[in-house]
Amino acid sequence: MAQRTRLDDDHCAIAQALDVVGDWWTLLIVRDAARGLHRFDELQRELGVSRKVLTERLRLLVDAEVLTRVPYQDRPVRHEYRLTPRGRALLPVLVALQDWGDTWVMGEGETMATAAEASMEAQRVHELLGTQLPELQLLGHDGELFDPVAAATPHTVLYCFPGAYARKDAYPPDWARIPGAQGCTLESCTYRDRLAEFTAAGATVHGVSTQRPDEQRAFAEKERLRFPLLSDADLNLTAALRLPTFRAAGVSRLKRLTLVVDRDRVVRDVQYPVTDVTASVDAALATVGRLRRSTA
Repeated sequence: MAQRTRLDDDHCAIAQALDVVGDWWTLLIVRDAARGLHRFDELQRELGVSRKVLTERLRLLVDAEVLTRVPYQDRPVRHEYRLTPRGRALLPVLVALQDWGDTWVMGEGETMATAAEASMEAQRVHELLGTQLPELQLLGHDGELFDPVAAATPHTVLYCFPGAYARKDAYPPDWARIPGAQGCTLESCTYRDRLAEFTAAGATVHGVSTQRPDEQRAFAEKERLRFPLLSDADLNLTAALRLPTFRAAGVSRLKRLTLVVDRDRVVRDVQYPVTDVTASVDAALATVGRLRRSTA
């Protein structure tokens, strides 16, 4: 049995929350469940933890209603572990911890919307190559739910950006001073202007930010975008892929990066950091063309 010390501060929400998720294995289990790892053997293999410890932590999380057990096999009966709404409410906590670690533990303490090419953060993002996106849906700027991976085309280009607004006064204070933050309008408009080329190459284009759908809708209408902008305001995709973020105006915002994903949800190309937005659109189109030729 895991040894737990009760934090007897009934009036402190921090203490009470830590009583549920204060053990470091616990948050790592939540992290991996958000990434699409749901079965005991998958979690044990990823975490490298003993079966005894993992069994105890999973029981604690189920008892706390952070995870729920869902049967996936009858004979013998086997269960997988899924995040509950209560568990998904922890995703902003995970993203904030990752942001703090990227900035203050592995970085220099500077707020940035980009990263150095040789950084551990960039290495983590490039390790997405060959991984599979879990099943999830994001709200589009038109109010419809979208799978970020299109089923109708062989490939999907997911370009993640910090934020784009219809009005200049809507940007967070000192936005222009944050390295890598500027360029979102140019990026989206470049994809708009070259959308026919991506369509001809067999690719769907989706833009993703953590903005609210109404903010994205105003921007999309102003710039006459002809593809969906998807809102990851709940940080489901961000947590699932451990995408890099930074904080501005009290909001976790995606750093600029581009993924090319195939119909089987496998990441086939990663661009990060993106320092030249028009060149990154060129590179995404070239990647889609190369992948199409390789499967012809």
